[in-house]
Amino acid sequence: MRVESLFNKHKGYISREQIPDRTTYYQILKMIKSGEVERIKSGVYHYNSDSYDSAMVDVGKIVPDGILCMYSTWRHYELSVQIPQCFHVAIEKSRKIVLPDFPIIKLYYWKQDYYKLGIETQTIDGFNVKIYDLEKSVCDAVKFRNKIGMETTAEIIQNYLKRDEHNFTKLMLYAKIMRIEKIMRTYIEIQL
Repeated sequence: MRVESLFNKHKGYISREQIPDRTTYYQILKMIKSGEVERIKSGVYHYNSDSYDSAMVDVGKIVPDGILCMYSTWRHYELSVQIPQCFHVAIEKSRKIVLPDFPIIKLYYWKQDYYKLGIETQTIDGFNVKIYDLEKSVCDAVKFRNKIGMETTAEIIQNYLKRDEHNFTKLMLYAKIMRIEKIMRTYIEIQL
C-alpha cells in the first residue's frame, strides 16, 4: 500500500509537507477514522504499527525548533540511569506550543541565551534530532540542581568526569555564560 510505504520511509511519522498529493491525503483521513493512523497534531500523523517501537520520535515535526534537553539528554549521553517518562524539549521562552496527547512531551521555556547554547543535530534511532551537546547538558544539571535534586546533579557530574571525551574548556565557557561557573568549579573539585 502506498500510504504504508510513505510512513515506512519516514519511520512511522509524516508531516503535511511529506504527503505527495490529495489522493494520499484522503487515504490518510480514512486511515485516521479506522484507527490505523493517529493525528498527533495539525499536520503531523503517526502510523499505528508495532514495527515503530523506537525510543525516539521526530521531535522537530511535533515541536518545531524544539531541542532535546534535561532528562532526555542525560539518558542519551548515559549521564544518568533515570529513564525519562516523556521527551524533555526546550523552546524559546516567548513561544507558545500546543502539544499532542502522544508522545508525552515536557516543555522547558528558556531565555534565548540558554536556548541557543550548545545545539547540535544528531541521528538517533534514524531521526535527525536537535539536541544539546554533552557539556551543555551537564551545565543544565547544575543550573537546575535545586529542581532535579543534588543526588541527580552529582550523578551527572560523576558520569561526565568518567568519560574519555569531555571538554573542560567548553564546559567552563558554558558555565560562565549560564552564570554557574563558581558552582560548577565547586562540583568538579568535590568529584575529583
